[in-house]
Amino acid sequence: MANTVHVDVVSAEQLLYSGEAEFVVAPGEAGELGIYPRHTPLLTRLKPGSVRIQHGGEEELIYVSGGMLEVQPDRITILSDTAIRGHDLDEARAGEALKAAEEAMKNKTGALEIAQAQAELAQAAAQIAAIRKLRKK
Repeated sequence: MANTVHVDVVSAEQLLYSGEAEFVVAPGEAGELGIYPRHTPLLTRLKPGSVRIQHGGEEELIYVSGGMLEVQPDRITILSDTAIRGHDLDEARAGEALKAAEEAMKNKTGALEIAQAQAELAQAAAQIAAIRKLRKK
C-alpha cells in the first residue's frame, strides 16, 4: 500500500473531502505548499485558491476562499469559510463576480471599502484560476 496521510477539507457548511492522499498542494499565504505524509507539523493561513489532493492516481481539486491549514505527520486539516469542489464551480458566475469586484474597486474611496473589494477580487480570480486548472486535465 502507498504511503498516505488522512485529509479533511471542511467549510462552514459541510465536509467536502475526508480520505487518504499521497500528496496535497494548498495555497499558503507565502506561496503554494506541497505536503507529503509524515510532514513536519505546521499551522498556517490560506489565501483564496485551489487545494489539490492526489489519491489513487487521481487528483481532486477544491477551491477555498482562504482559511487555515493544520498539518500533522498523519493528518491534514483544511478549514475554510467557503469551499467548493472543482466540478461544482460556475465559470459564468465567477466571471460576473470578477467584473463586479473590478467595478467596486473603481468606486471605493475608504481604506476598508478598498480592502473588501480587493478580497472579493482575489476570491473571484482564484475561482477562475481553479476552473482553468480543472479544464487542463
